[in-house]
Amino acid sequence: MRPFLTLHNPARARDYYDRGLWANDTFYSLMARHAEERPDDIAYRDGVNTLSWRDIAGRVDAFAADLRAKGLVPGDRVSVWMSNRIEPVIAFLACSRGGHTINPSLHSTNTCAEVGQLLRRLDTAVLITEDGWGADRGTGKLETEIAELPSLHTVYTPDNFPTTGSRSYTDPVIDPDSVAYLAFTSGTTGQPKCVMHSDNTLMSNPRDMVHDWKLDADTRILTLSPLSHHIAWVGVSQWLICGGRLIIDAPPPGMSRLDWIVETGANYVMGVPTHAMDILAAQRAAGLPRIGNVEIFYMAGAPIPPVVCEAFVDLGIKPQNIYGMTENSSHQYTHPDDDPDIWINTCGRGGPAYEVLIVDAEDSDKPATPGDTGQIAGRGAALMLGYFGNQETTQDSFNRDGWFLSGDLGRVDENGNLHIDGRLKDLIIRGGHNIYPSHIEALALRSPDVEKVAAFPIPDDRLGEKVCIAVIGSLEPDELLSHLDAEGLSKYDMPEYFLRVESLPLTASGKILKRELTEMHRRGEINPAPIRFQASKEGV
Repeated sequence: MRPFLTLHNPARARDYYDRGLWANDTFYSLMARHAEERPDDIAYRDGVNTLSWRDIAGRVDAFAADLRAKGLVPGDRVSVWMSNRIEPVIAFLACSRGGHTINPSLHSTNTCAEVGQLLRRLDTAVLITEDGWGADRGTGKLETEIAELPSLHTVYTPDNFPTTGSRSYTDPVIDPDSVAYLAFTSGTTGQPKCVMHSDNTLMSNPRDMVHDWKLDADTRILTLSPLSHHIAWVGVSQWLICGGRLIIDAPPPGMSRLDWIVETGANYVMGVPTHAMDILAAQRAAGLPRIGNVEIFYMAGAPIPPVVCEAFVDLGIKPQNIYGMTENSSHQYTHPDDDPDIWINTCGRGGPAYEVLIVDAEDSDKPATPGDTGQIAGRGAALMLGYFGNQETTQDSFNRDGWFLSGDLGRVDENGNLHIDGRLKDLIIRGGHNIYPSHIEALALRSPDVEKVAAFPIPDDRLGEKVCIAVIGSLEPDELLSHLDAEGLSKYDMPEYFLRVESLPLTASGKILKRELTEMHRRGEINPAPIRFQASKEGV
């Protein structure tokens, strides 16, 4: 067994069990229960596969047996770098059966070098991947990266991923309080943190939502968020808890997302606000009176424009307005019986698995005045078990009274509903994709023609934010983009606005005031020029 250093506290755990916030279930045990009780009911669908609970169980047991045959023991790490396919779902459940720890959060925007570094941090034993996946898979050297990893001994692809074979006759591991899930998440330093969750910490918030929104075996959950994103695994958790049908964003070739939603009969759709805006635009363009059978549209991952929620309400769809993080899932959410104004303008009051406290924005050890804006803090059964291999960051994420600090600004109204007012962090979120300004700046400063630089957000109606790069130096915009490309910046992180300046606003200690740059743009004092990165044909 490979042990983890975590925040697990036996006294708190007993309290969570006594209050029904935790249970003696694992992801695998929930799946096995559905397979035993309703083996022939359809459980999963993508553009290629329609699988029953019996089918899912067979594939999971076959892969779990193969992992065991490869020598994996509880606590070994299994990483997934793959598109939306059945394999990540099967791997997630097979790891739950064997007590292994799944890491599904390697993104399409990652480069081969970045993935190599992340696998090294985890001492990954198994990688599941596919050809052509990633920001530079055509030109990057993944084989070179993974050849240097002493912990990695098996690589699965769709070609050698077992779907049948001997079933695992060993007893499943039932330990819902051990680390089951590792997810790399946002950070403002450019080095992503790795969140640790157990079955219980990951499932406690979805349990609340399944109960409050009355999801059941007739619920068809379609996640537009990719399986590398935490939102999708909140959806998977709800699927396993309610026993409905999971549909992933992998329609048949040539089918649009809107048509996929309609064709599958999805009644609960999950995604980020840009997904919602795209679906609404497609529905209007198609002249459809409504969006198939959709009854609930979950939105999280970025601030949700009220106009989007209003559009769903007008269609008879209840918007599930969400605030959360990988560290605590979708802890703040609206309820189905809320007044529409609450759906549209707040993130609701959430559920019992997480308690929110607003602390002073300048002094996190001091509660904010009720009704005032401050930093959002929280604690409870849905909270992570800490950051993997990072004691310093873990302890710095809490105030002296043990409240987890989100880095986001908000306020709670007199009815207990959370309003999001901004972020303390410099992190830029473009359509749900996290971009680290310091990483862009560090690469830009490698050019001798760049003296100083600041990457900051420019508001965008559709994507929420885009990156603007302000430069003191002689580098032209196209030259800067080429330089960033040569330095290995992912094409998904490229600046989309350029500003040449003679000076940058600074604090008394010499730090660049990036938020002032954003405010200067809002006031019309600066006018960045739009730029666009064009990948070379050799890299395609």
